Amino acid sequence: MLDGVRVRSPTAGTVVTSMDGTEQRTLLITLTGRDRPGVTSRLFSTLAGFPVTVADVEQVVIRGRLVLGVLIAYEDGADIGQVWTAAERVANDLEMEIELSTGKSKGVPRRRGRLHVTVLGAPLKPAAMAGIAGRIAANGANIDRIERLAHYPVTCIEMDVSGADPEALRAGLAIEAAEQQVDVAVQHGGLHRRAKRLVVMDVDSTLIQGEVIELLAEHAGCLDEVAKVTEAAMRGELDFEGSLRERVALLAGLDASAIDSVRDRVELAAGARTMVRTLKRLDYKFAIVSGGFTQVTDALVADLGIDYSAANTLEIDNGKLTGRVVGPVIDRAGKAAALTEFAREAGIPINQTVAIGDGANDLDMLQAAGLGIAYNAKPVVREAADTAVNVPYLDTILFLLGISREEVEAADAADATSYPA
Repeated sequence: MLDGVRVRSPTAGTVVTSMDGTEQRTLLITLTGRDRPGVTSRLFSTLAGFPVTVADVEQVVIRGRLVLGVLIAYEDGADIGQVWTAAERVANDLEMEIELSTGKSKGVPRRRGRLHVTVLGAPLKPAAMAGIAGRIAANGANIDRIERLAHYPVTCIEMDVSGADPEALRAGLAIEAAEQQVDVAVQHGGLHRRAKRLVVMDVDSTLIQGEVIELLAEHAGCLDEVAKVTEAAMRGELDFEGSLRERVALLAGLDASAIDSVRDRVELAAGARTMVRTLKRLDYKFAIVSGGFTQVTDALVADLGIDYSAANTLEIDNGKLTGRVVGPVIDRAGKAAALTEFAREAGIPINQTVAIGDGANDLDMLQAAGLGIAYNAKPVVREAADTAVNVPYLDTILFLLGISREEVEAADAADATSYPA
């Protein structure tokens, strides 16, 4: 017996059913040790010399340590002892531990209803993972795979879960997320998430920090009054169009040069450039839709290479703001209509879109999209959206799309360019 080898008798095997209905026995080979190039290739090259088939494979690397599990199937009468000896020789040559496991239980088919559960924490504590895993188990579901997508600016862990009712699991995990002070997203698994091709985002307090109309109100000397109305509108307590016209009216007479000053003061949300750059690199279409003003959003479009945009336009006469907007107001319904129009222009189905926002006027857009994300949003928005992100890093949304921090950094390095966040 080799050092580090833990085995069960090779005379029996787990029984699985092949596609033609015949039963085959299986052997589970698990290699554990220092990761290096060629481990997986070496094992499969060895197995290729035997009359076996591959039933399942799982592999994970944690801090340079590899765990590789291979389930092979074989017919009755096959000399599995030779496979056993060859696998032990591979482990010995690679200086890795090996476990060979057989049994008598029937093979269990993979459960239906596969979901992605994404957990974001800063920090992410063991109690949070325990609570989330407990909720999944209580839902009668199974965790099939766990992977880390990022270690900064937040820790992001993704789980593949099977056998769960999506709505029941989402409701239970929302409660747990609030108790543990983490963010948890539940999405349908498979190709559904990777099929998203258009991202549409609110601007004020989402893509950028703060509200443009409040920055303008500072120049006009009416900040407190405008801010009060803005807050009520974002909570859904006031009609957005009416509240916008009321606030803009307070700006009447303000010199148009104040817009230039405000444009220079606008700051992107942390991680905004990383998010937009990464999505564009992956051939997503990116759009913004705003209850704010084209005099500011047009500059964002040019700066970030945004594909589509819609916003209100302040009326200016003789170098002064008139206190009115030009044309129809982009309100709650207008944002949803813009999402639909952007998708039509891009040739992308609505169910392949992602919408991101924080206020009540984003609700229709969030609900119309294939995935609606509430970003540091008001309670009414968090409750209505598919999922919520409550950390102040916009690029964490990439993780909800299955894009890891390592993938982002590798793409940046390949471009040999240093980018600001």
